[in-house]
Amino acid sequence: MATDLTNGTIPSFYRDVYDLCSVADSVSKEMFTRLLVKSGLPQQKLSQIWELMEAKQGHLSRTSLYKALALVAWAQQGKELSIKLLDNFSGDEFPVPILGDLSDLRQLQKQRQRQCHPGHLGMRYGDLCRLDTVTVYLVPEKKGIFLKHVEYQVTSKRFGTKVRRRYNDFVSLYDLLLGRFPYRLIPRLPPKKMNIGSDAPFIEERRQWLWRWLSLISRHPVINQDPILQFFFTYDGDDIQHKIREIFRRVPDEFTTSELASQAKELVPPDTLTELANSREQIRLITNSVSRVKQITDGLANRSQAYGNDMAELGTQLTILASESHSTSSWATGGNQIWSEMKKGFHVISKELGIMSSKALAQSVREESELCAQLNLLLDILLAYRDLCARHEKGVMQDHQKAHAKMLSLKKRQMQGVLRGEVDAVVALEDRMLQQESVIASVELRSAYSLHCMHMETQLVHAHLELFATVISVLVSVQIRGHTELAEVWKAIQPTISKCLPEEPEH
Repeated sequence: MATDLTNGTIPSFYRDVYDLCSVADSVSKEMFTRLLVKSGLPQQKLSQIWELMEAKQGHLSRTSLYKALALVAWAQQGKELSIKLLDNFSGDEFPVPILGDLSDLRQLQKQRQRQCHPGHLGMRYGDLCRLDTVTVYLVPEKKGIFLKHVEYQVTSKRFGTKVRRRYNDFVSLYDLLLGRFPYRLIPRLPPKKMNIGSDAPFIEERRQWLWRWLSLISRHPVINQDPILQFFFTYDGDDIQHKIREIFRRVPDEFTTSELASQAKELVPPDTLTELANSREQIRLITNSVSRVKQITDGLANRSQAYGNDMAELGTQLTILASESHSTSSWATGGNQIWSEMKKGFHVISKELGIMSSKALAQSVREESELCAQLNLLLDILLAYRDLCARHEKGVMQDHQKAHAKMLSLKKRQMQGVLRGEVDAVVALEDRMLQQESVIASVELRSAYSLHCMHMETQLVHAHLELFATVISVLVSVQIRGHTELAEVWKAIQPTISKCLPEEPEH
């Protein structure tokens, strides 16, 4: 198709769509197909556009995509599609098609970019959040004489599902994911507590923890594509904790099934071990500081709550003083009426203090929900990285050392057999050495793949560090709002207090 387009007639929407869909300066067949479906046109029209674009070669250039967008817009206007529409176009700007929500195409683009550049994550925190939004709510417990299990209603925006889960269902998912993805960030689950009964604070804390855990898992760019997670979000039958184990217990780990495993050594830069050691130390320091900041924000929330309680108690005491019914005689006062005048203002002040108490308690809630919750989320991913590093050291690296130690032992025994003239024993040992070489090659490949995963998970941690900037911004706005509201109440109290104070005597 020789038709050309000039930049002067290209709407900015066309460029935005190309930037959204292109990978390595072209638009893939799969991406183009998904884009066409967004138009809502009949299949016959879509096939016609496909033929006109000559997209059978597997990808489209920028110009071809622009032409396709123009044809989609004309088809939506009810025009008969033909290449002549492009040849004869004389307007100021090509028409803009209606394509609806394109957010899922951005996710597909990120996947394609990672496939083209497997050593580069290419995602920011906002991109991770768009992968899925999950909720975990408590299901109201039915009253009865027997101990009930706590149930959670779990929803996933990505799958459009709403299911009920128990704590042990999360444990089954955790165990399976840890076996399936030993070289990925798997945050810790909250601890199990027996006989929780009516321990409402513990139940709520665990609910929040489960929500954070499931949010991080569902937004992991690799784990969120796995059938195990999909089953957890979509299965609506009974006894999922055993059903999910039964179905997926024999699924091999990621290294065994990954298309990248065979080229793992090529994916690991030469300085990976040095960079990994530096990153591990850096993230350790970040973890310590974020933990301390979390303690500080917890203190802010606790102090705001204590301040609110104190203001409520202060208001209560002023109400008691205002309501005390003892008569005050001139014998006691000597004609001084200051106390009677002060009591008149106590009722007004106590009401204002009630307002102040409410605002301080609301400030505590904001500090807890907007600051502490986000810091907990960041800490979960930082601690998951620490656990991952420990697993890497205890797992792959130890296996690598053991494999080489065994080969060294076989070589020593083989040399001793040669010196002793034990021909049969030497031949048997040489066969075992050949087998061990194969084991070492496999272990080295697995080790390289684990280092590649560690590289990607380190980038994933840095993507989550954007959360800390959000925390600082929210901290400032929450404190400004809280202190402003409290200052306004104090200003409202001040005139009443002034009226209650005795006038300065004239000299």
